[in-house]
Amino acid sequence: MLGAIAGDIIGSRFEVIPTKSLDFELFTNLNVFTDDTVLTVAIADAILNNQSYQENLRAFGRKYPDAGYGGSFIRWLSGAIQGPYYSFGNGSAMRVSPVGFAFDTRTRVLEEARKTAEVSHNHPEGIKGAQALALGVFLSRKGYQKEQIRDELEKEFDYDLSRSLNQIRPEYQFEISCQRSVPESIIAFLESDDFVGAIRNAISLGGDSDTMACMAGALAQAFYQEIPRAVAEQVYARIPEEFKEIVIVFEEHHL
Repeated sequence: MLGAIAGDIIGSRFEVIPTKSLDFELFTNLNVFTDDTVLTVAIADAILNNQSYQENLRAFGRKYPDAGYGGSFIRWLSGAIQGPYYSFGNGSAMRVSPVGFAFDTRTRVLEEARKTAEVSHNHPEGIKGAQALALGVFLSRKGYQKEQIRDELEKEFDYDLSRSLNQIRPEYQFEISCQRSVPESIIAFLESDDFVGAIRNAISLGGDSDTMACMAGALAQAFYQEIPRAVAEQVYARIPEEFKEIVIVFEEHHL
């Protein structure tokens, strides 16, 4: 899950001013964690402590209220929206990566991913996006090759993963729906040669950069099974101590 957090932080400074370039400095004083990190940590903590996904998402979201949540999710956090609100936004997919690391069967991964999504994002596309990202992480860490991962995700979710980044990039714009950001983030990972390359690919599409890099970073960590030490050090320096402790314990248990 550290890979997801790294992607969020690296991508954060491009959310307002996107880039179509692969050539950029990874960390500056503008890089911060956002809601992607807060909610990913909330899911990981829920898994570690057998807590309710809904309760943990609300608890962490309320503790870190200025992390950049969407409007409907803010109302959900406050309780103004009591139940799920039929969202197909990519918030369901950005927070789900701990599920792909924590559970050891395809069936369980898909079921837990559905549970993490449906507390808020109960639209079929919201659930599908979360399941696709979690299954991609699961297959990556289980040693599947990229063509196998592509084939499995296309077959399971009817995503078109045959496109190249060069085909997508020219016309791609900021997009928060699962159906228009999860496949593209998966492709960013599939075209990468290493962990950092996956994050650069995702950001270079010029879209919802922190969330797309978060998703690509999760897949890349699972597949490449390492994060450069310099990247990890920069990430740990930018997150609260309680997040660091949860990440370390989670990865000791599930990596």
